[in-house]
Amino acid sequence: MRTPRWPVDGASGVARPKDALLWVVLAAPIGFAGLTPPFSRHGLASLVGGLALLAVAVVLSRRRPLVGLLLVVLGSLVDGNFVFAIPVFSYLTGRRSAGAAPAAVLFGVIAFGGTVLNLGLLGTAAGTWFMLASVLLFAGVFPWLVGRYRRQQQELADAGRRQADALAREQRGAAERIRLRERARIAEEMHDSLGHDLSLIALRAAALELADDLDPAHRASVGELRASVAAATERLHGIIGVLREEGGPAGLRPAGETVADLVEGAREAGMAVRLDVPPGAVELPGMTGLAAHRVVREALTNAARYAPGAPVTVTLAPAADEIEVRVVNGPAPAGPLPTPPSSGSGLLALAERVRLAGGMLDVGPRPDGGFAVQARLPLPTAPAGVVSAVPAAGGWPAADEAPGPVEGGAERPADAELRDAHRRVRHSLLLALGAPAGLALVLSLIYYPVATAGTVLDESAFDRMRPGVARGDLAELPRRQVDPSAGVRRSGCEYYTDGNFPLAAPTWRLCFADGRLVSKERI
Repeated sequence: MRTPRWPVDGASGVARPKDALLWVVLAAPIGFAGLTPPFSRHGLASLVGGLALLAVAVVLSRRRPLVGLLLVVLGSLVDGNFVFAIPVFSYLTGRRSAGAAPAAVLFGVIAFGGTVLNLGLLGTAAGTWFMLASVLLFAGVFPWLVGRYRRQQQELADAGRRQADALAREQRGAAERIRLRERARIAEEMHDSLGHDLSLIALRAAALELADDLDPAHRASVGELRASVAAATERLHGIIGVLREEGGPAGLRPAGETVADLVEGAREAGMAVRLDVPPGAVELPGMTGLAAHRVVREALTNAARYAPGAPVTVTLAPAADEIEVRVVNGPAPAGPLPTPPSSGSGLLALAERVRLAGGMLDVGPRPDGGFAVQARLPLPTAPAGVVSAVPAAGGWPAADEAPGPVEGGAERPADAELRDAHRRVRHSLLLALGAPAGLALVLSLIYYPVATAGTVLDESAFDRMRPGVARGDLAELPRRQVDPSAGVRRSGCEYYTDGNFPLAAPTWRLCFADGRLVSKERI
């Protein structure tokens, strides 16, 4: 997905001062040239027109950057000082244009039109044409590529921010789903527990109803009690039972499983677990018991998975109004087992379970390389000792249960956009580095045959030429000369090249007097 067009803020209060400053900077060379002598007849009108044209180009450069660039290029045909504005407008065109094709077409039209104008109509020398083409390349195309690259960088940064926002939203959604699922499982457990208790009440009421020595009035009351309990059980099933996950696993732990039972089961599985419980411990009822059971179970599962063979200590330490449940394991003697990376959703569910019980959870690595899980849970009463939790009827989520914000491993749109932005930045960088070199090579390949046609004097022919020979007798002289620079030009001398690539610069200087060769030299 392409990023929307670069924001247009030409009418905003922030953009106007920037545009005004840009106009002032670019108008300085034009104004300086127009206000310094010598003055031409139409100098003032030309100056005002050039400044007005530049102002129009600056204003249009936000909404129509290609039009602004074209106006500046056309202005350079009248006033050479517009050439200072070409790199700036080329850069802004690359920065503000969404696509590359229109700019490429514009540069192609400028190159073709300039070639026809200079070589075809004005008869400009090949060297001058090559210089003008080089100006177009390095003052026009190269700044445009830099602006294009900067635009792609900005799009990449925007895509990265959007991806980070999307990932944060997905993580928040996944955490919320884990919390909601944990609440639903707590509701399932309460449903199973209360349903079991209500069923026992109804069963006892039915047995009492059948007693032979019961007064008929009491028998009727007991029957009403049994019917009310049965109706309450059905309502509980209808209200909370809908929260049970469809196709979810049934509870596999025996009823009444305690923390001591969990520890004993871990020992039978081969774990080295020590249980530190105060004497006279009693079971914890309600949410506190459920949370304590869950903390111990989750911590033992993680220790078996990530620190096999490490010693584990389970501690239940009651205080005045709370109990501390602490499970600490040492580092794995032989390293962890190869398992898939954990998403941490088990700990999120565990934290939600502890929070709903009114407690706090603290987990983290220990300095010795082990791991500690510690929960502080409120005590509903103040028993002399504590311990275990009520049985957990529903299935517990595994420690590495993934939240799975995207099903089936499908790629997120934000990821795809970021990947496309990376690809566009790489493409723009390669284009910015390679295009100038490639275009310079193309210009050289075009210019070189034109510049060397009929102007090449090879070294062997140069060596055979002797001073004093009439020019007409020098049969090996090329039919054309090359244009030397002002620093090497001498009156009465002719200049030829040896065909050096790519500029075909003058190499030989032959000077004549009275139609005869008087000197020759390599420049």
